[in-house]
Amino acid sequence: MEVKIKKLKDNAVMPTKAHKSDAGFDLYVSRCGMENGLFVCHSDIAFEIPTGYVGYVFPRSSVSNMGLMMANSVGVIDSGYRNEVSARFSVNNGWFRKYGIGDRFAQLVIMPIPDIEFVESDELSETDRGTGGYGSSGK
Repeated sequence: MEVKIKKLKDNAVMPTKAHKSDAGFDLYVSRCGMENGLFVCHSDIAFEIPTGYVGYVFPRSSVSNMGLMMANSVGVIDSGYRNEVSARFSVNNGWFRKYGIGDRFAQLVIMPIPDIEFVESDELSETDRGTGGYGSSGK
């Protein structure tokens, strides 16, 4: 599948994978800094994700070494979105290590979207778990 990418600035870096079997494509910082109390990493690239697919922007595992947390946990890039992909991070405990230009700050995973139709029902099928909620599988 081809996905068109538009560089919005000259220093924008095309996404890459470290290993062919990796699910996510690394996104690279083209510029970054504090904006409205959040640390923002810009990729300065936009995607044309095909209809029927969605892009998920996940924090890289290395974010745990930075004192940062992606502010919205996971970004959702719908197929109709054509602007820049960036990530906003909240600062944990007042200390953080900044990402710099050229650093990998997030990863993009593109997945198909199933065609869903919700059907209202008075009954749901029985399962082993049933209605067990938070923490119920550990009991």
